[in-house]
Amino acid sequence: AWSIHLTRHNTPPWDTTKSAELYGIHRWGDDYFGVTEDGKVTVKTQDTAVPLLDIVEGMVERDLQMPVLLRIENILDTQIMRLNEAFRRAIDQHDYSNQYRGVYPIKVNQQAQVVKEIAAFGERYQHGLEVGSKPEMIAALSTLQEPGSLIICNGYKDEEFVELGLQAIKLGFRCFFVIETPTELPIIIERSKALGIEPTMGVRIKMASKISGHWNSTSGDRSVFGLTATQLIEVVDTLKTENMLHCLQLLHCHLGSQIPNIQEIRKGVVEASRYYSDLVSEGAALSHIDLGGGLAVDYSGALSSDEQSRNYSLDEYCEGIVETLKQTLDEYDVPHPVIVTESGRATVAYSSILLFNVLDVNHFEPITLPQAQAREHTLLESMREVFKYLTPKRVQECYNDAHFYRDEVRELFTRGQINLRERSIAENLFLDILHRISDLLESMERIPADLEGLKLSLADIYYGNFSLFQSLPDIWAIDQLFPVIPIHRLNEYPSRNAIIADITCDCDGKIDRFIGEHETAETLALHPLIAGEEYYLGVFLVGAYQETLGDLHNLFGDTNVVSVRINSDETFDFVKEIPGDTIADVLSYVEYEPKEMQLRYRNTAERAVKEGRITARERQQMIKTFDASMRGYTYYEKEN
Repeated sequence: AWSIHLTRHNTPPWDTTKSAELYGIHRWGDDYFGVTEDGKVTVKTQDTAVPLLDIVEGMVERDLQMPVLLRIENILDTQIMRLNEAFRRAIDQHDYSNQYRGVYPIKVNQQAQVVKEIAAFGERYQHGLEVGSKPEMIAALSTLQEPGSLIICNGYKDEEFVELGLQAIKLGFRCFFVIETPTELPIIIERSKALGIEPTMGVRIKMASKISGHWNSTSGDRSVFGLTATQLIEVVDTLKTENMLHCLQLLHCHLGSQIPNIQEIRKGVVEASRYYSDLVSEGAALSHIDLGGGLAVDYSGALSSDEQSRNYSLDEYCEGIVETLKQTLDEYDVPHPVIVTESGRATVAYSSILLFNVLDVNHFEPITLPQAQAREHTLLESMREVFKYLTPKRVQECYNDAHFYRDEVRELFTRGQINLRERSIAENLFLDILHRISDLLESMERIPADLEGLKLSLADIYYGNFSLFQSLPDIWAIDQLFPVIPIHRLNEYPSRNAIIADITCDCDGKIDRFIGEHETAETLALHPLIAGEEYYLGVFLVGAYQETLGDLHNLFGDTNVVSVRINSDETFDFVKEIPGDTIADVLSYVEYEPKEMQLRYRNTAERAVKEGRITARERQQMIKTFDASMRGYTYYEKEN
């Protein structure tokens, strides 16, 4: 299990193999992460592994404060290579008579260095981009260089969007306008005639096939995008009337994101194939079938059909699509189309890691208490008596008694009949009883229902230097699980059970659901903090959506971002460093004017000088502190 019980008595034998199993690194890491003999988590590309702690030390030398979003460029490259090579193998194995062409959906992570790296490395596979807005179209047109590169245009399209796409066709790109709603078709026809550029079009169909998981609303009759069968026929008839049916060359369907079950994917491909074959019989010059996203990331490492996992490998995913397409289309004697997928999550998730240091910890344990006094309050005497009859057979009774006496003390304190020192003794006696009950539960075959949540109530709170809402919004919004582990000290026994709180003043700013071996865990095993030493945690597989969806809760801005490339000689290069938002930056995002704020503060300080509250020299120091803070990081900074 992931959650280790704190016995407070014995430290079991421990090694890095047990840590790797405890945190599931080899289950969810997809061969990208490992552990050294001295307990450091490594990031691996090809046959080269580099400890993350070495990269952190390089950040410290460059004055890059925690938290940091670390991107590993090689992993982006490897994921693109794995996807394209897996489809190539499946096509060869099943004698499929066409090719695979992948596109990356920019919305999954729009950061320039991510998109540029995908486009640059993807050129060898003619890996293109999917866009859903005019800004994303501009990004694609300024990034792609290879003639013939695919650009899939999804989303609502106005005249300007269409003109940009038509110009892309003129420049030599293979740009498809995917018709999501019937209202888009007249715009595409009108603009193409006005500019004298023939469009290449696709149609997105509403799939009847439903999937499980978070994103099943993107499929089925109630999906937001896509054409019904009736609307599809209307589009075909309109194109026939306009003598443009030959421009309809792509069928697009999207089952959903993070599809956990391979059988659902196969079922969806069968349905899409039926649409494809019938559109061909209608006279459409179809040559491409775009199966959208859906390739899941196994966040939990469970290899199951759970929504946080997937029950298939990359090879099985590709083979399932290729084999199903071939078998279905061969029945109708329809030529095999170019296969397009829009794998975004699986492309970028592994490449980014959120790193942060732990600032403090709150233990729910009793302190060493003085011996009972001769005239101690009777409620305190009663609480001390509980220890005398605390046995496995009476744990429920002791649990009930401890709560009763503690609550009575709190009530008397409110009435002024017990003082603060007495209440403190009662609270500590209560914690001591609960910890001893927790120890007894370890040896019990049956745990009373009331006591099942006891471990969680006694768990430590580790305070991390990050904002959940800025860097990990899916944890808060949709209960997404991400692997969270210490990046060092894995050769030591992690004796603490904890949840993790961020530094926002919001009770929702916490991580209290963790990936377990068989089920979700409520606590995470961590190491005791050591005075004077940093303790670093990493949140893995965060490359998809997290940067784009983050908000400015408490005005915590973007973190520092570091991109590194792992070299074959086990060194690494800092490819790019992007400083995180300053306080002035985030204030300007919410319509403050930093220069005006500085001027107003100067005037406030000058007024204090005139009123005799501070000296002119103190005024200058205050202004320097204020100005320096405006230029500073929004997160907790430690002096070097």
